[in-house]
Amino acid sequence: MLIRKAELKDTEEIASLLIRAQWFTYKELYSEPYIQQLIDKYYNMQRIREEIKEVSDSWHGYYVAVEKGKITGIIGGGLVSERVGEIYVFYIDPEMRGGGIGTRLLEFYSKLQKHRYDVVEQRVSVAKGNQFGIPFYEARGFIFKEEQIAYGADEEDEDLSLLYSRII
Repeated sequence: MLIRKAELKDTEEIASLLIRAQWFTYKELYSEPYIQQLIDKYYNMQRIREEIKEVSDSWHGYYVAVEKGKITGIIGGGLVSERVGEIYVFYIDPEMRGGGIGTRLLEFYSKLQKHRYDVVEQRVSVAKGNQFGIPFYEARGFIFKEEQIAYGADEEDEDLSLLYSRII
């Protein structure tokens, strides 16, 4: 498996994987219209293209896991404050779950945040009820901190996230 920074040529494949992962992960948690609204807002081709091109302290870009020429996982995040990094996007191809891709991507990205951005604390927000993400993060040393309204959501959306954190 190769892990590398995403390139513009990856835009369509990234969008496809993110959309499949959204439906797989959230189909039991949220309504179809709400999932589609999130997909339309965050995983459209134009936004993904811009997020591939943009790299800053607040957005480190997308990094992808590639196996046999196919993108099998995606991770991205940025700094939320000095020495505190967060993972904003992290999905594995639903058909490839359980094969170690997520663990390797997280290890890679954690080293990137630690060594390039001097991060000592790493955070992630996980949808309340996400029984794919919560056990994964807890098994890797993330500790629950607080419940909050999900990024980009309103109170009436009833979209809650659980903030987890760990020292890296």
